[in-house]
Amino acid sequence: MAVSSTKTVYEIFQSMEYGPAATSSTATAQAWLEHRSRSLGLFIDGKFVCSADGRSCSLADSKGSIVCSTACAEEADISQCASSAVNGFKSWSSLSCNQRAKVLLRLVSVLGQHGQCLSELCELCEASCATAALIRLLQFYSSWAQLRDALLTDWTPLGVVAVVTSKDCPLYSLLLKVLPALAMGNSVVVVPGQSTAPPVLLLAQLFTGAGLPAGALNVLTGSDITLGVKVAQNHSISYVNYCGNKEDGVMLCKATAGMGVPVAVSPCVGSTCPFIIFESADINSAVDEVMEAAFRKKKEVFWVLCVQESVVDSVVAHLRLRMAKMKCVTLPSEADRERVDAAVQEAQQLGATLVQSCADPTSGAQYPSTVLCGVAPSSPCVLNPCPGPLLPLMTFRSNTEAVTLGNHSPHGQAASIWTEDLTLALETAQRLSVGSVWVNSHSICDPCLPVSGHKDSGTCTDGGQEGLYQFLRPSSSSPPLPRSSPVSMDYTQFGTETSPPIIPAESDPARAPQSHLQFVAGKACKSVSGCSVAVQPPGGSGGLLAYCPDGGRKDVRNAVEAAVKVQPGWMKKSPSARAQSLYSLAKGLEAKRRDIAAAINTQTGLSMDEAEKEVELSITRLSVWAAYCDKVLGGALPMPNSGSALSIPEALGVMGVVLPDYNPLLSMVTVLGATIATGNAVIMVPSQKYPLPVLAFIKVLQSSDLPAGLVNVITGSRDQLTVALANHSVIKAIWYWGSAEGCQYLQYTCTSPLKTLRLCEDQEGKDGELDWTRCRPSFLEEMWRSAVQWKSVWIPTA
Repeated sequence: MAVSSTKTVYEIFQSMEYGPAATSSTATAQAWLEHRSRSLGLFIDGKFVCSADGRSCSLADSKGSIVCSTACAEEADISQCASSAVNGFKSWSSLSCNQRAKVLLRLVSVLGQHGQCLSELCELCEASCATAALIRLLQFYSSWAQLRDALLTDWTPLGVVAVVTSKDCPLYSLLLKVLPALAMGNSVVVVPGQSTAPPVLLLAQLFTGAGLPAGALNVLTGSDITLGVKVAQNHSISYVNYCGNKEDGVMLCKATAGMGVPVAVSPCVGSTCPFIIFESADINSAVDEVMEAAFRKKKEVFWVLCVQESVVDSVVAHLRLRMAKMKCVTLPSEADRERVDAAVQEAQQLGATLVQSCADPTSGAQYPSTVLCGVAPSSPCVLNPCPGPLLPLMTFRSNTEAVTLGNHSPHGQAASIWTEDLTLALETAQRLSVGSVWVNSHSICDPCLPVSGHKDSGTCTDGGQEGLYQFLRPSSSSPPLPRSSPVSMDYTQFGTETSPPIIPAESDPARAPQSHLQFVAGKACKSVSGCSVAVQPPGGSGGLLAYCPDGGRKDVRNAVEAAVKVQPGWMKKSPSARAQSLYSLAKGLEAKRRDIAAAINTQTGLSMDEAEKEVELSITRLSVWAAYCDKVLGGALPMPNSGSALSIPEALGVMGVVLPDYNPLLSMVTVLGATIATGNAVIMVPSQKYPLPVLAFIKVLQSSDLPAGLVNVITGSRDQLTVALANHSVIKAIWYWGSAEGCQYLQYTCTSPLKTLRLCEDQEGKDGELDWTRCRPSFLEEMWRSAVQWKSVWIPTA
């Protein structure tokens, strides 16, 4: 009788060896690849096409086997794709909301039928993404496609949206941008990373088969990020949304500077995220989850373990126990092994001790899972972690120290908090500067909640209703930047060529023009340099009207220092308290309406009636922003699974604003109200041509109850002050109305750290076609949303 070689269940559990690989597990995906001869072309106008020059690049799996080849798009392919996308946008946007929703719902059933093929293809390409998660995305955004005209009135789609990703971007993150863009009526050009290209091409084919018009979704593949740059430079593209590692995102921003296309960046790969364990946590569950998060084969973020001192010994003991029989992790190459070795040796030299799962192999591209205990926050393995199975461990004593460690990283993507004390969890979540906070869980996502990358982790919001607005624009807003070629400029010299400053001479006070003061840290003051610039009358003739301070980099520095001190306290104030301060500001403006109207009349040449009308509109605008303060507050949202989730709008922090020439007072109070109503501090640069109305408004600020340093006004050369704002690392966002060169400079410079930009080219004294006197509610709502960032807090239940 033959002896059976099948092991018993007991023997399997004793050895814990991997079972034999299922030979037919990828049969469906293999069949699809074979049908295309393992050579995938570009997907343009609803069908696969070959690239113009026939070039392709091969995609290999972790074992070095070739999975397939993908075409490399060239300029001719990009032009063909852009033309198809424009036609696709006309067809797709002309459908009713109900028709678009039906197409997306049809995709749910199609994906259910072909989900196995997609899953297997993702596994082959090592771009794993659960089919259930994609179905959830489709269901969520199909409902928003149905409701767009009902709930998002007075908003229109952008046109052709380009979604560009790096080679290491997850498929889910890519679709979290593609599907809302389609749901809002845009056409989309996808430039995926090499590993996600085959699944994206399969999805494009399935989408078209489900009824998506030809050209509404096109896919261009290539070898690196340079293809994304070429696509973004095409004049048919209305908006570029990037997702992936920061290095490629910075390259994309700099390469498209001055082309008139807005670029949003979400560096979702490579961020450092804190995993915080308090003494009140369930240690067993916390250790299990941190090991699953930190030592998974393919991870998008790097975790840093922060443990309260009173339980650090218990946590380390549990880690030793769980890691006892873990196998070595295979690294992509021996070069990565050398980097990991160097990082570990450096950490040990700085005092770290090791907890490893097994003995360290002397050679080969493998390394054991390793916990680096006792590292300092300034250690390189914390600030610049290298790819590999490494988990730095730091300790803290109090909640305040935990928050300090959690906010130490320049990134602000996510954090995981472990405690049984809900009050402690919510207090910590509120103080962490991250986009997602998971309580007693990690890496959970759902499209119903908005998430913004805080600090250096992004400039846009994805998910929820709030994530839809990046793919829409108000009908009444200023037009997008005109598409053009970049201006040839030396970025190091921008803002250095200014008119000579004037030091007013002591003369007859009765005849000399008035010298005005700027407003910094709650005080009217001269510039640090002590110099002034002349203010010309309307038309530039008839002598001088006044002198205003010639502010510079040091004035911006002083203003930022004051703003940083006061902004957290202002943000913590209740919305009703902020509203009362704005109502008080409106009353102060009304009390000085005659003086400010006279300043508008003198500076701009408007009649007194027109000037008084602008003051009246400004009073009304401040009252509108006061009413906005407590109306949009986020809240709890329904979850598909058990548990609760909160969405919370938060202030960006310190903002810089370079004001337009047109309607100098009304435009200033509109921007001022938007920024401080949402909890920000602001540094404003008045119009270089018409500064007097804003300088007259300083008296209103002095008599208001706004905290000193919350609002700062600095006058001088627009370009020089723009450079100072752009190069200050604390300023989180810049709103700019000015020259094409200034817009290009900001797009090129504001990448490290990332700043949220709102740019409008101010031409001939007018802000494009925007009429500040007739701002519709959708425009004010867009401005409000541009001044906040969103945080989601996940609270699971049993």
